[in-house]
Amino acid sequence: MTYADLQEALRVLGLGERASLTEIKARHRELVKRHHPDAGGSGGDPDMIRRVNAANKVLQEYLAEYRFSFSEEEFYEQNPEERLRRQFMDAALWGKG
Repeated sequence: MTYADLQEALRVLGLGERASLTEIKARHRELVKRHHPDAGGSGGDPDMIRRVNAANKVLQEYLAEYRFSFSEEEFYEQNPEERLRRQFMDAALWGKG
């Protein structure tokens, strides 16, 4: 897999640079349902379903080998409300005071 493959997979699924596993799975389900022949209406788009499934496979393979960061900096990046709580918890107005 190349970085270009990863970017193409994100483009096909309509995802941005950051997406949770839950968001990836939900988007995959949504697109397969939308383009499935049994969905009614347009009769489906088998080519698009193949592209969506291939994109999902690329992302799943990437995630299977991804090394997660459990650093404090990454924790606060993912949980900004905790960063604020930590920053102001000792302030008289907001915290213990």
